[in-house]
Amino acid sequence: MTVADPIQRARTLLQLRRPAEAERELRGVLAQEPQHATAHSFLALALVQQGSVAEAVAEAHEAVRLTPDQWFAHYAAGQVYYRARRPDEALAAIGASLDLQPEHAPTWELLARAHMLKGEWHRMADAARRGLAIDPEDTDLVSLLAVALTELGDAGQAQAAAAHAVGLDPESATAHLVYGRAALAFGDPRRAADAFREVLRLDPGFGQARDLLVAALKQRNPLYRRLVRLRQGYRGGWRLVFLLPAVPPLIVVFILIAVLHWAAWVAEAWTTLRLARAKATSLLFEDAESRVAMLSCGLAVAGAVVLALGVWLGQEALGTAGVAVMVLVTAVQEAAHTGSAGGRALLYGWAVLLALAAVTSVIVAVPAVALLSAYAGLATIWIAAGVRRVTGTPA
Repeated sequence: MTVADPIQRARTLLQLRRPAEAERELRGVLAQEPQHATAHSFLALALVQQGSVAEAVAEAHEAVRLTPDQWFAHYAAGQVYYRARRPDEALAAIGASLDLQPEHAPTWELLARAHMLKGEWHRMADAARRGLAIDPEDTDLVSLLAVALTELGDAGQAQAAAAHAVGLDPESATAHLVYGRAALAFGDPRRAADAFREVLRLDPGFGQARDLLVAALKQRNPLYRRLVRLRQGYRGGWRLVFLLPAVPPLIVVFILIAVLHWAAWVAEAWTTLRLARAKATSLLFEDAESRVAMLSCGLAVAGAVVLALGVWLGQEALGTAGVAVMVLVTAVQEAAHTGSAGGRALLYGWAVLLALAAVTSVIVAVPAVALLSAYAGLATIWIAAGVRRVTGTPA
């Protein structure tokens, strides 16, 4: 048996996503020939696919040391750094590979992916186009070009590229995902939902497609769509607080922004609950999402009932507490949509404190306590932003 046989087997095993078996083949090769640069390169790829980043980097370095004038060693190193989410080092390795072999389309694809990690959309699009000049039929390159153009806001070209990717490979889950993302980004949630359903048909375990399908189904509601845009577009910079002493009427702007966010969160909860309870879409939602949506809708309804009861009975403290309960929707939703467990715990704790303040205001018959709780609840959008900044996690 020649050394080439296990190398080829290892390459095939990596393509089949069986890195542990590929690692065994490659270690067998290196036991016989420790200076085999290609084996070191493939071993680096097998290791990084299994999460052994430090060892993978060491193997990639060894391959480059043994064959610094061979493009493949640099290309494999670029793959390792890309998978390890170290884009700057990936870009350096990819550049070295392209200097030695500029006509390898997959290297341009890897370059596009590395730029995507950094959010460099213009450079990503340029790399994808350079690769397509070599291989115009590469579905992955066309898909990457569509992603870059979508991020750049070029609706016409992005949608054309996404449609071309699907046309090149109708069985590619990635192509349909990109097509759906472009449709969703440019205001066609119905077409986007169809694309994400196709992704899940082709690859039922594609979690990102499930999340995007939920987003597309929600955005089919025009009221929800408008409110979400308002919530995403108008947070009000915290620096405006320093202008309040000089321009007190700015408080009205803050209150308006906060109320719009509250309305958007109510729409979010209602839309999620409606979809989670519908037979056709219930499997898309986890139990936690349904419970949060039900709690939020319950708070809105309960608060409205308490407010009406307070008005009917002429009890100001009770009515104001009703408003404070309705406002709790913002706190609960901001907590649920915070990425880190620590951030969620803090914000849920904040919501509990606000609820206790509302209850206390009724017990002691002091409307001011409930009013302060309502204002604090509306202000949760800025408090949550601060919590996410401190914990380093997105919404």
